[in-house]
Amino acid sequence: MLPTADGRLNGFTPRGAPPAPAAADAPPPGSRTAYAAAHVVADPLAGNAIGAPARLDWEATMAFRHHLWDLGLGVADAMDTAQRGMGLDWPATAELIRRSAAEAASRGAAVCCGAGTDHLEPGAGTTLTEVEAAYTEQLETVEGAGAIPVLMASRHLAACARGPADYAAVYGRLLRQVRGPVILHWLGTAFDPALAGYWGHDDPAEAIDTVAGIIAEHASRIDGIKVSLLDAALEVRLRERLPAGVRLYTGDDFNYPELIEGDAGGHSHALLGIFAAIAPAAAAALRALDAGDTAGYRALLEPTVPLARHIFAAPTYYYKTGIAFLSWLNGHQPGFTMVGGLHSARDLVHLSEALRLADAAGVLTDPDLAVARMRGLLEISGVR
Repeated sequence: MLPTADGRLNGFTPRGAPPAPAAADAPPPGSRTAYAAAHVVADPLAGNAIGAPARLDWEATMAFRHHLWDLGLGVADAMDTAQRGMGLDWPATAELIRRSAAEAASRGAAVCCGAGTDHLEPGAGTTLTEVEAAYTEQLETVEGAGAIPVLMASRHLAACARGPADYAAVYGRLLRQVRGPVILHWLGTAFDPALAGYWGHDDPAEAIDTVAGIIAEHASRIDGIKVSLLDAALEVRLRERLPAGVRLYTGDDFNYPELIEGDAGGHSHALLGIFAAIAPAAAAALRALDAGDTAGYRALLEPTVPLARHIFAAPTYYYKTGIAFLSWLNGHQPGFTMVGGLHSARDLVHLSEALRLADAAGVLTDPDLAVARMRGLLEISGVR
């Protein structure tokens, strides 16, 4: 019996149709480059209270990454899905980067990792020089570990930049010093309100010229750009402006099926948090696309969209709770706990609907386990 938004309890029986297991060490999809942005698993024996240093269950955290690699997906690590700026501090982040990159190298798998400025003190007064130095420090950590850097959007840069020219100057200096191509990162305010006005424009539509100009000037240093604006039309506008060889990685967790499929004008690649929650379906769909089976691709991926829209519903930045919840239901971690206490960020009604939608999408890999774990959560929450 699951609680609903109208205060009732409704019966739920899983349809009992988990996805077919993928072959171990499946090769990556060929027609699209795809990264799943992975979450981190909290150590249940450590504090992990709000404001406390993050303490991870390293075995479960790394095992989840191997799960994604086994399916043929790349891993995007130390990104916002891993609670950057929402519980994961820099010392834990740096260790995560080193461990994840080493594990990826041990099996020849794809990994990219976020480099940002989140180890700076919050608040006003940060200068552009300090922002650049902070980026440089984190870039050195990512590149030193052997991962592809993702140059993450910076709250500090958003706070101190005076206009588009400051963004062009900071990004230009950073891109001239990197060892190899990097991925840029454009995160909309739904994901982080502190990034309002990024690239020097309040309206993202007006920022496209600035972003496209930076990419055109430094195209040889840029593998691609991840765009998380939850606006498919704006993503396509930017995609059409990219130089040859520079990828658009969709981070649109609402409209990813059509953006990845694309049209005669092009397609997006993927760097998505929702792919961590729907990894078996996502990997199978991409392989169908490789084979030219568009109908099969849509049949696998489109049923996951209601789940994604629910997990990423406003306030969108709490989507990490839904990702960790589904990981727990599917047996990838021993408990439903998160660093910073973020497992409390979504209520029981929200989580119950996530269970229903995950079942409808066919992404419960062990429905019996999911039901047993949900029963436990309901009991300790006072629902009988």
